[in-house]
Amino acid sequence: MRPSQLLGAVLALSSVSVAMTDAFSNIHGMDGVKDVLFGRQDNNNNNQNDDKSSQAPQSTAPPQSSDQPTASDKGDDNNERASSTDKASGSATGSAQASGSKGSKTTEKPSKSTEFDARLPAGGLSMITPGVFAGEQLYKVGDWVTFAWNYTSLSVTPSYIDVLVSCASNQATYTIAVNHTATARTVLWDTAATPTGQAPFLTEKYKLLIYDSESSVSAAPRPGYLAPFNALTFGMYIPRESVAWKDYTCANCVKNGALSHAEKMTLRVMLFTSGTTIASLLYFAHNFGLF
Repeated sequence: MRPSQLLGAVLALSSVSVAMTDAFSNIHGMDGVKDVLFGRQDNNNNNQNDDKSSQAPQSTAPPQSSDQPTASDKGDDNNERASSTDKASGSATGSAQASGSKGSKTTEKPSKSTEFDARLPAGGLSMITPGVFAGEQLYKVGDWVTFAWNYTSLSVTPSYIDVLVSCASNQATYTIAVNHTATARTVLWDTAATPTGQAPFLTEKYKLLIYDSESSVSAAPRPGYLAPFNALTFGMYIPRESVAWKDYTCANCVKNGALSHAEKMTLRVMLFTSGTTIASLLYFAHNFGLF
């Protein structure tokens, strides 16, 4: 087709489209064509509308709403305010509880102790009183007993220690000191003071126990820390009232000090054997010309 024919066809379609503005509204494929054909007219309409709106007088009076709040609306507003207040208080309470719970968790968290090289020895005690070379001690029930010591191989000195005495015969434990200051390396024990409920003393052997107050007597030794001490064993006896010599009875003793019949016979045999041996030696020595 010639350019003049194409121009005529476009003009004819534009005139038809002006008369039928909604002809392409239901045809999706012609949306782009409709925009091209009506682009100039839409711009004119928009410009005219803008001119009209700009020329229209503006009202100075503020708009008044004809809707006034009713009693039900006020009640709803009050309910909403109350619910918001409850939510705020609930959130504040929840935050306080959360902060309190966090605080309790912080206080309940156990403290971590320092760990030392496993090659280091555990701490111990070296007894001063009684001394190492003093031998096994024997104490009378009712007297004062003194224990003194030094610490060895300690990297961490305990704050407090417990000092006890145990007896295996009656399975009893006797308390000397609880929460005793660890820097005070001496303790005095009054064996005459027996607390209520304490087991009576026996004439038996006892064992001294010293350990950290924050630990236990059966705790495993740890490098650098005080290990439970139980190496000192001593004896205790219950004194008896004095008895007159005439009233004293000894199953293996003789009051007048004389030898018993068995002892006399033993002594005679020993003397006879010794005399016979000496006489025989002298006889043979004389026969061989030794003298």
